[in-house]
Amino acid sequence: METSIIIAGFGGQGVLFAGQLLTYAGMDQGKHVTWIPSYGPEMRGGTANCTVIIGDDEIGAPTVAHPDVAVVLNLPSFEKYEPLVKPGGVLIVNSSLIAAQSHRTNIDVIAVPANKIAEDYGSVKMANMAALGALLSKRPLFTLDELLQTLHDHLPERKHNLLEANKLVLQHGYEVGMGTPASA
Repeated sequence: METSIIIAGFGGQGVLFAGQLLTYAGMDQGKHVTWIPSYGPEMRGGTANCTVIIGDDEIGAPTVAHPDVAVVLNLPSFEKYEPLVKPGGVLIVNSSLIAAQSHRTNIDVIAVPANKIAEDYGSVKMANMAALGALLSKRPLFTLDELLQTLHDHLPERKHNLLEANKLVLQHGYEVGMGTPASA
């Protein structure tokens, strides 16, 4: 089994870290993984995306034209990747910044107010964690506990003061994806 994921948004939204976290989780679980980042010349505010592939077997190519999953954190990313998600795939949409609606009936679209959830727990910079939580609710690549452990193991030391808040945001995003959001 192999799952391809594109995570996209503005630089500064944690797009690349979200992809790295999924990649580390895959490695920690003994999976084969690839992580390919791409970003514009202006790190913050420019476009950023990454492609993550997680599989049980060796991965033939690290790029993907039609992902199984797309996590889009801003409108330009929604417009670019929504039509590319494979039929039967999942589109995670940051509804805090994206009012557009998908009209596709052959994919599962999950609207998660990622910015709002993150702000409720202290910082909009954790919106990526809300989106990852929603992703795991629809594509259980790992258990939530496994991803939480990976977050603990791989969050840079200088950001460990945000560890508990990140865990709460991840959990809240998961609950939104499951259709059972808790209050912040």
